[in-house]
Amino acid sequence: MGTGRFLRRGALRAGLAAAAARPLGPTASVAAGVTGAAQEHPALAAGLAVPGLAWLARRRPGPRRAAAQVGAGVAVGLVTRLVWPVAPKEPATVAPPRRWSARAPSPEGEGIGIVVNPSAGSGALGSDDPATQLREGLPGAGVIELDDPADLADELERLAKGGCVALGVAGGDGSINTAAAVALRHDLPLLVVPAGTLNHLARDLGVETVDDAVEAVRDGTAAEIDVGWIAGRPFLNTASLGGYVELVDAREELESRIGKWPALAVALARVLRHGTPVDVALDGDPRRLWIVFVGNCRYLPEGMAPTWREQLDDGRLDVRVVDASQPFGRSRLVLAALTGTLRRSRVFETWQATTVHVRSADGPLRLARDGETFDGDDEFEITKNGSRLVVFTPRR
Repeated sequence: MGTGRFLRRGALRAGLAAAAARPLGPTASVAAGVTGAAQEHPALAAGLAVPGLAWLARRRPGPRRAAAQVGAGVAVGLVTRLVWPVAPKEPATVAPPRRWSARAPSPEGEGIGIVVNPSAGSGALGSDDPATQLREGLPGAGVIELDDPADLADELERLAKGGCVALGVAGGDGSINTAAAVALRHDLPLLVVPAGTLNHLARDLGVETVDDAVEAVRDGTAAEIDVGWIAGRPFLNTASLGGYVELVDAREELESRIGKWPALAVALARVLRHGTPVDVALDGDPRRLWIVFVGNCRYLPEGMAPTWREQLDDGRLDVRVVDASQPFGRSRLVLAALTGTLRRSRVFETWQATTVHVRSADGPLRLARDGETFDGDDEFEITKNGSRLVVFTPRR
């Protein structure tokens, strides 16, 4: 397994910690960034610590002041664990990998059609050009690079109808979701190639690099994973309504101008300040809620920062909601998240189910699945109906 996701997460956590500690001074900001990185990838922290110490030596702060700021920075770096837990380094378990016979592709990848989405970013470590790596690793596969990301679904459909024995997609979770819908429709296995920013599904599968994906195809190893459905559309990671949908829409509006991560920070501030709750009935029970999160299989840890799964085929939905009917519900949510007491907060509830029926009191809702938003109806179901998706997974 590669280390790409831990380098990425380490860099993201370092940036979050450094930004949070900035009001305490530059020394605290540097210490927070190094501490944040160390929690995800010690080697990355070591690389940040060396220039940080050199910078501190040039500034020559007094020993007491330096110690106080470093201590404050370390504390801020550690506190990031409360709002963004550190994920384990092991992939989720799935049904045991199985070999195919009649429709298994050859070690060269014959019969697989792979579409590369260039707009997804380069999420796999060392994968600035995943198309080239795929052509080199699987010379028998058909690798197509899109000129227009909007053509992704049509290109996948064309490949599926053209006699492919398996479909593949190089992109982020949104691209994988699109490919999964086509693969399910045509009863084809799916090759997931991590080339997005966070690559949630690929991470849980243990497919961290392009080489991992190639290895799985060459070995012919695959497993079945659960598929969730929201308003008749599939999702592989999460589905939601309420504040998270507002967050995604606001981020997408801003990211072309200021970049994805600054856009996310600005969007989060907007939603926390101006977000509006939704009035819905869940399984007939009227509720006023800030957020409804639904995970495909149980997520960990508990709370509103679900980060990883230990299993991808447990047949359950992981439902988490934030109640907006409680006094100062939004402030209590933020305080509980920052203090690590969210599981005991009255504004937060969680349970597991196989189906959740949703009816909106305010008309059709905006919904999200695997990080992509869409216009839904005023009444729909979020469900597990027993459908499974066959995905390539490296041998463990």
